[in-house]
Amino acid sequence: MAEPPRRPGRPRDTSINERALAATRELLVQRGFDATTIQAVAEHSGVHASAIYRRWPSRIELIEEATFPGLSPLSVEPTGDLPRDLRRFIRAYMAAFSAPAARAAAAGLFAHAQASDRTRPPELYVRVSARPQFQDILRAAPPGTVDPDVDPDDVFDMLLGAVLTRTLLFTATTRTRPIERTVEMILRLLRPLDTR
Repeated sequence: MAEPPRRPGRPRDTSINERALAATRELLVQRGFDATTIQAVAEHSGVHASAIYRRWPSRIELIEEATFPGLSPLSVEPTGDLPRDLRRFIRAYMAAFSAPAARAAAAGLFAHAQASDRTRPPELYVRVSARPQFQDILRAAPPGTVDPDVDPDDVFDMLLGAVLTRTLLFTATTRTRPIERTVEMILRLLRPLDTR
């Protein structure tokens, strides 16, 4: 069998992505959101700015991927034990938002989203959201434990608000057992109403 023809040019350097993403995270922590520019990342990582622009069209997209990379470590396999799965999911979600680079980037990313007149494609939001994983956990729950009339997107939005408050504004809320309290709140929202 003949080998496929080799494409012209050098093979793509796979280390460029990780060097640029690592430099972005370091700059966010060391210098802050506003100082984390494509040029600063290029200088800090040793990656040419044009190579960064080929991979990320803007600094916002670079920062989003560096700080919330599809929340891939958040992939929590549902077991069917709803309280346990929620506990694991919330712990992973809080850890993702608690990372130093994520904390440094969050306010700037929120401000950018509010000021932007450009609508973002829905697939981008799915890429940086843990909503699909949350829905998988609800689908795996035993029958009768989740009220079918409850909109899972509404519950996820409330969960996201709790996670953001408890990670980004943790100094304002010094309650103990934040994960357990969040699990209890979400279970109450999901529980079917007793209509007896």
